[in-house]
Amino acid sequence: MDRVAKETFVTELRDRLNKAPVVYLTDFTGLSVKEMTGLRRSLKESGAEYLVVKNRLAKLAFAETELPDITENLEGPTGMVFGYDGPVAPAKALSEFAKLHDKKPAFKLGIMDAEILDTTQIDRIAKIPSHEVLLAQLAGVLEAPLVELASVLGAKLQEMAGLLGALQARGPEEPVEEEAAEEPAEEEAAEEPAEEEAAEEPAEEEAAEEPAEEEAAEEPAEEEAAEEPAEEEAA
Repeated sequence: MDRVAKETFVTELRDRLNKAPVVYLTDFTGLSVKEMTGLRRSLKESGAEYLVVKNRLAKLAFAETELPDITENLEGPTGMVFGYDGPVAPAKALSEFAKLHDKKPAFKLGIMDAEILDTTQIDRIAKIPSHEVLLAQLAGVLEAPLVELASVLGAKLQEMAGLLGALQARGPEEPVEEEAAEEPAEEEAAEEPAEEEAAEEPAEEEAAEEPAEEEAAEEPAEEEAAEEPAEEEAA
């Protein structure tokens, strides 16, 4: 690799480091060319890129960025993983690939949000459910109350439909006829006391007239008693 090619490589590596939100450094010792091709394909499907770098040129590229200094970790075979779509998918792809290939490649470290990640932290990231799984879980959590709400609303709609059906079967005129039938009964009940009062009034008048008749009957008797002395004086 001539000088121009080296400068181009450093510039392109620096741009990749600045672009990717997460970078993983791996040791690919023991992997064949065929296995490396499979690893690149797997990482590409997860939205990441795998690039084998020369440590000396990688140090130059890191020096032109604001990322932490990882010079001491740039030893031995080094393959960089640039996760353009986030940290979880490439970490998961690397972990699953390593399980099938005798723990190769091995993580050296990671860089995310300008912070260095050790291998334990990377393993935890790899165990986080994928974006699709998280969305499915969220949909399940949101679906439960919606199903319950739909069930309650359905029951209320059925209840209302039953009430409307009962009202339609009953007919709109029945309540009016009942009211009309009740009004005369109330009027008759109101008229009965009036009739009784009217029937009582003559009886009271007759009772009041009886003493007057008795007084009228007594008056002639008094007149006769007054006339008797007059007749005796004439004799």
